[in-house]
Amino acid sequence: MAADNIEQNPPNRVGRAPSPPLGFFYNIKLFVFCHGILQLSQLLVSGYLKASISTIERRYGFTSQKSGLFAAFNEVGNTVLIVFVSFFGSRVHRPRFIGIGAMIASAGVFVIALPHFLSGPYKYSGFMNSTKKNSSEICQTKDLSNSDWQGQNCSQQDTIVYKEVFPILLLGQLLLGVGGVPIQPFGISYIDDFASKRNSPFYLGILFAVTVIGPAFGYILSALLLRFNVDIDKLSQDDIRIDRDDPRWIGAWWLGFLVAASFLFLSSMPYLFFPRTMPKQETTMNKPHSPELERGINVEKSKPDQMQELTLIQFIKSFPNTVMRTLRNPTYLLVVLGQINLAAMLAGLATFMAKFIEKQFTLTASFSNIMIGGVIIPSATLGIMTGGLIMRRLGLSVRGSALMCTVSVLVCIIFAVPLLFLGCPTQSIAGLNISKQNNSSDCSVPCSCSDEAFNPVCGSNGVEFRSPCHAGCKTAVFDDTTKNVVNYTDCGCIDLQSIPSYAVPGDCGSNCTHLLLPFMVLSSLTCCIASLSQTPSFMMILRTVTPEYKSFALGIQFMLFRVLGESNYSKQHYCKHKPCIWRCTKNVHATSVALS
Repeated sequence: MAADNIEQNPPNRVGRAPSPPLGFFYNIKLFVFCHGILQLSQLLVSGYLKASISTIERRYGFTSQKSGLFAAFNEVGNTVLIVFVSFFGSRVHRPRFIGIGAMIASAGVFVIALPHFLSGPYKYSGFMNSTKKNSSEICQTKDLSNSDWQGQNCSQQDTIVYKEVFPILLLGQLLLGVGGVPIQPFGISYIDDFASKRNSPFYLGILFAVTVIGPAFGYILSALLLRFNVDIDKLSQDDIRIDRDDPRWIGAWWLGFLVAASFLFLSSMPYLFFPRTMPKQETTMNKPHSPELERGINVEKSKPDQMQELTLIQFIKSFPNTVMRTLRNPTYLLVVLGQINLAAMLAGLATFMAKFIEKQFTLTASFSNIMIGGVIIPSATLGIMTGGLIMRRLGLSVRGSALMCTVSVLVCIIFAVPLLFLGCPTQSIAGLNISKQNNSSDCSVPCSCSDEAFNPVCGSNGVEFRSPCHAGCKTAVFDDTTKNVVNYTDCGCIDLQSIPSYAVPGDCGSNCTHLLLPFMVLSSLTCCIASLSQTPSFMMILRTVTPEYKSFALGIQFMLFRVLGESNYSKQHYCKHKPCIWRCTKNVHATSVALS
């Protein structure tokens, strides 16, 4: 009964401190710290998923369409539930809901790593450091239908990939999305309810900065773990015959999900001990200076106890009216629409920017992830923290916050325009954007090349082929010391009169690596300046809605993000992008993504 009496006190009432051990958790600063750790763990998963998406894509033979669906599937459960769950923000025990949701999300991340343990070792084609020819890689005019090449049975591989692995990955993403529903709306509203008016923007700025730092740690973690072979737990080091520079290399993508899931579970535990309400932080600036600032900050006007008395019938009647009243708020609606436009752009960048840098500037997956996690994301973090400090120092009103958002976005556009002109010419790939170089477009047909072969080579004419066999190469030249392939000669599909027709292992790469530095500088400046608007835009929402419906307003905001922002990008990506890997079910394949 004593505990019940404590929780029934209004959130701004300062009374006798509760007895230990619960008294330790009656501290809004501790809640901010724990929520920062939780969001760091949650966004660590998001960043790691985006950084490893190309690795998962190659490992299981997914097209970019399927990768886009997989990356966005966590939004399904999140979008469906977030509005209804957030409606009860002032009626439920918010910290406990956050903790339980984080545990569900942790289980989902463990499920994402499960396919690695259910599937066999990764199999690839190519020379295995031996002087003996592999018939699937060299052009030989004989039937290979009975060959022992390890990837020949396409139908069997398709069954494994699409009937077992992909649904498991989608299930994990679904649990991750459902578990993440209460974390942000409940956490943000809880902090704004019990923090002082002066400290609330600063605390929220810290949380928003953490939401950017989390993906940075995810990218850095992927850069470290993708250096290990995917089958590090199944094969000895001597059995791993390819290195990280080989285009067939697959890193240990699953290991990062196990690490992230463990962090997410541990960070959820403290929420089981936080109280439903706590005394509001007291400062000399707690009294509002204007009606604008008073709205949403004076928690005494919020009456959660009265709201809890609603019956189910009253909830059904009041829910549509509350939705319409929130959406008819012009300030709220305009701010959310502006954030949606920004979210639509960031969704695409966050998911495929690492892949874009990797392909455009001929970098390894780990190095491109380091570029994002170590340069671009810290720049965005700096912008968010600076925005929160400006809000705290100047005590900006709603009008001042709107002016700050407008200026930062306009300056961001100025720095973003030059990025439209930084890029590399489209790589020449035989069978994709360029025809075979001899008189016959079917020059490799007599070679009986496997449709599953993936061992890219660069021809002496600058055209990339999916394998030596598809280039029509009949001979391989080995290094006497390492016994590795140096080049392939007598290539029938490379028909040049003045240059010998040969091919070297690996892709052709690009000739514009010098553009990497200006690209990174402009991207960092753009992210930093755009991030200045993050904290003031959220404070505008919290200050212009009815105090007891803060969680609900944030829930609608996040739902609109997913429906009109992130999911719109994913739908566009799913419908327009071409496959980025060689597949046995198509006649024309690609080794790189066509970025539009």
